[in-house]
Amino acid sequence: MRKMGDWNAYFIGYLAADHEAAIDYLQLTLEEYQVDGDLPFFLKELRTFVESQGGVSEVCQRINIDTAVLLNAFSREDTPRLLEAFGTLLKTLKCHLVIENLTSYKRQFRAMLDTVRFDEVEPLAVTHTSFEIANYLP
Repeated sequence: MRKMGDWNAYFIGYLAADHEAAIDYLQLTLEEYQVDGDLPFFLKELRTFVESQGGVSEVCQRINIDTAVLLNAFSREDTPRLLEAFGTLLKTLKCHLVIENLTSYKRQFRAMLDTVRFDEVEPLAVTHTSFEIANYLP
């Protein structure tokens, strides 16, 4: 008879092995939360994502914060209220958050910049802020 494993452990291992899948999972979890507002489910799935990235202590080491800070974020009473308020704000503004893999975003941005010839671009100015983009072009 085949031995059954723990689904959660398997899924965390899968996300740990495939960074793109982990980012997609986090994005899907965030989208579902923004639609249904199920905060306990969102926090549980956020914890699954953190575990797939090495666990709370590993993630805290990488971002240089104390482990207690992240653990408190998952368990504090005011965290749900803060997330709910933020979600309400986004809905009111008809906005949503998007989670993207920063590495692929940088790669896409660099590829886009490689196709632009800055010597052919007219200088731009955003007049309402007096910020001249032309000053930052090579």
